[in-house]
Amino acid sequence: MLRRILPVALLLVIPACAALADTPLRVTLPAGAEGASGRLLVSLQPAASAEKAARDGVVREISVSPFGGIDGTLIGMDVPWLEPGRTLVVDGETHAYPATLSALPAGEYYVQAVLDTARDNNYGGSGDDISSVPVKVVLGKGADLPVLALDQRAPAPGDDPWELPEQVPEAMRADILAAKPHIRALDVPSAKLAAFWGRPIHMRGWVVLPPGYDRDAGARYPVVYWTHGFGGNLRYSLYSAAGMSTSMQKGEAPPMIWVFLDESSATGTHEFADSVNNGPWGEALTTELIPSVDRDYRTDGTPQSRFLTGHSSGGWAALWLQVRYPELFGGSWPTAPDSSDFRDFTGADIYAPQANVYRNADGTPIPLVRRDGKVVATFEQFARLEDVIGPYGGQMSSFDWVFSPRGPDGRPMQMFDRRTGVVDPQVAAYWRENYDISHRIVTRWDTLAPDLDGKVHLIVGTADTFYLDGAARKLQQAMESVGAKTDFRFLPGRTHGDLYAIGDDRRALNRTIAWEMYKVARPDTEVPADVPRPDTE
Repeated sequence: MLRRILPVALLLVIPACAALADTPLRVTLPAGAEGASGRLLVSLQPAASAEKAARDGVVREISVSPFGGIDGTLIGMDVPWLEPGRTLVVDGETHAYPATLSALPAGEYYVQAVLDTARDNNYGGSGDDISSVPVKVVLGKGADLPVLALDQRAPAPGDDPWELPEQVPEAMRADILAAKPHIRALDVPSAKLAAFWGRPIHMRGWVVLPPGYDRDAGARYPVVYWTHGFGGNLRYSLYSAAGMSTSMQKGEAPPMIWVFLDESSATGTHEFADSVNNGPWGEALTTELIPSVDRDYRTDGTPQSRFLTGHSSGGWAALWLQVRYPELFGGSWPTAPDSSDFRDFTGADIYAPQANVYRNADGTPIPLVRRDGKVVATFEQFARLEDVIGPYGGQMSSFDWVFSPRGPDGRPMQMFDRRTGVVDPQVAAYWRENYDISHRIVTRWDTLAPDLDGKVHLIVGTADTFYLDGAARKLQQAMESVGAKTDFRFLPGRTHGDLYAIGDDRRALNRTIAWEMYKVARPDTEVPADVPRPDTE
């Protein structure tokens, strides 16, 4: 679930007073620029808050996100086309959260406009935004609001993932470039996905080869399939691939072939699930990509030596693939997976009578994001902001694209109403029958047991940022209820972001998991005594 969205935060209480100005808020592209279209996002933040948070006293960015702690409001609107030199009046009433423009109290604010030309800011953005500089304005009767000039454009990253951004630290940069000789690009065209979409679809990723692979032509290796979380992509996966290559080259991790898969799409993460909306990604992976890897690389080529792991949404994918195709894999090590039991969909029971993901039965808000024991954002705040940013690529809409039936308009049906939080029981029932992992295990255990028993190794923190430990406990109870062998590890105090840390090594859990996999594939292996062991409940 972890992702980056527009950085800043929420206005939790809106005073009931208007901030009407004599002139509307407007944006423009400078004369001489190219025309553009996209999703216009306008952020406003009280001036005192913006200046307090600014580095060196200079306000460089104003935007709104449930991960921050600064008050503000976000306005969103579609822009079919904006001609250079012409002004566009911002609609601050139709699609805004947590307050419309007219409902903001009078006073000084900083305002900034961003035109998301790729409409991908819900999935982290691709660097193609056109923005204005933050401008200090006065809201209130008699105010004269300026025209915001969309004249700032940061250079987009190049097409070559090996061209590393300037912000990559030197030590990390050196490790990534040193790993390059041991990493191969993976690009597998899918006939199944092409048939679904009516156009070519490729499955992409990186193959990391173990030390000595090129020298010893007779050796074969176990293979691990890794999937990234929400907001990840092919470039992000390269950094993780390089990290594993470095660990193997240093002898910290055992020699295996690792396949780092890109599961990003225009709709979010497809999570390698067969979906009526996204297409047969699970089928494509298991019948096209995996046979291709076994053919082109010296894998053991057996289920006992084929493993899965991933974090967050990637953890859900790793868990799902193990449960959906248990005969193909020798074990799955999902970490902090997205909800595997929809009786606890990040805190909400979507099967409850009159279910609502925004509020509990007693009317209290359901939290979604926590930090240091404090609620940072409620489910409603998170979902409503995502809805303003746009209809595609967000975390909640991504779930609909993976789990939901297709509606009469050809789009996935929403599991819940974005304004009220009310759950559609028809859609919830579809989720349960098709993608609720606990439900699948309990109702199909007699069939699953021979190939699945003892293969799930789930790790999550007790202070998970998105409360994902709750669903993990329900999955554990479900598996225990059918007599399944379970390996669930709850790491005390660990969050979504620091789950892999052991001591000073923030990625140590990677090595722990790698050695556990290798021991399954090579039972006679003696695991080194210095392999990190995380504390568990």
